[in-house]
Parts: sequence; structure tokens; C-alpha cells
Amino acid sequence: MMEKNLSLDKNNELKLEDAMRRLDEVVALLDRENVDLEESLRLYEEGVRLVAFCTAKLNDAERKIHLLRVGTDGEIVEEPFSQQ
Repeated sequence: MMEKNLSLDKNNELKLEDAMRRLDEVVALLDRENVDLEESLRLYEEGVRLVAFCTAKLNDAERKIHLLRVGTDGEIVEEPFSQQ
């Protein structure tokens, strides 16, 4: 369960930027000395979910990115980003 009423995109999915912002908040909250064990565990679990979400979103974005280059015959060639 994501906290803080995070924004959803047009597909009703959490936005990467909002998830990363919340992850920063979670880390800052965990850095405080006065967080009790139960709250620390809740924040840690939320952070783990956010990291997994962000990683998946970034992996999906990388798969979608293609590079365009001019081939030897002068034609535009599209190739996956990961080949670089």
C-alpha cells in the first residue's frame, strides 16, 4: 500500500517521479533517530515496494527506448538502446 496519496497517471498507475519522491521521504524518515521499531518496519516495507516499482518502471522505459542511426546504405536504422 503506497502512502501519501501519490499521483496516478492516465492509466491509473503510480507516476515514477512521485514514487521516487516518496522513496526519498521514506529514507529521510528512517534516518530520524526517534522512529520506533514498528514505524521503521512499516517504512522499510514501503521503501522496498517503492524500489521494486521504480526498478520495474525504469526497466520498462529502457526496453522502449530505441536509438536511430544512419545505416551504411543511408537508411535510418532503429536498434534497441541496450545494444550500446
